[in-house]
Amino acid sequence: MVYGVREGWRREGFESHEGMVGVLLADGSEPGPVFFDLGSGATFHESTSWWHYDGTFRRPTAVTMRGRCACDWRGTKTYPIDWETVREDDDPEAYDTSGPYGEWEAHLDDVAARAVALPEDLAALLGQVRERLDRLWLEEDPARGYAAMLRACGELEAIVAETGPEAARALAREHDEAMDAIAEALGSTEQAARARLLHYEHLTWR
Repeated sequence: MVYGVREGWRREGFESHEGMVGVLLADGSEPGPVFFDLGSGATFHESTSWWHYDGTFRRPTAVTMRGRCACDWRGTKTYPIDWETVREDDDPEAYDTSGPYGEWEAHLDDVAARAVALPEDLAALLGQVRERLDRLWLEEDPARGYAAMLRACGELEAIVAETGPEAARALAREHDEAMDAIAEALGSTEQAARARLLHYEHLTWR
């Protein structure tokens, strides 16, 4: 069983597609953020956490929940919210959100299927590098292990700085700035894809 969490759902390699529980009101609409007056002048705290839509303090009352993603995807199934149970437990993490989570997981499977897959040999090499770096923490001489980690990081950064900028510029030219296609290939949201292109296009290594 998957329970509600205060942080969003994330999958390694697809972090920009952060998932969360979304809510719907009785009329089927999706409410905007809830605002909290922190008593410090014009400063307000904003939240979209599902448990804040409980109808208290004139907040909207959600009647159902569904999966949602940072890419604007929304789940097609809805699940009723039993506010009595939520209030009795007095802990949103104790409430079962496995339905919305399962739909988000299926959405991420689809995102991953449409993203460009790494060649098997390259994926294996990257896995070996990560595993070997992890083993450096266990060196008998910790100082040598840390130094080796930093040297390895330097080598990796040099490789990225050599290949990243041209790959980013070529990808942008290939798709003629069609950010939706680039985002799909990278398995990211359009906002994250745009930020990644800008990062690599201007990356340098000294």
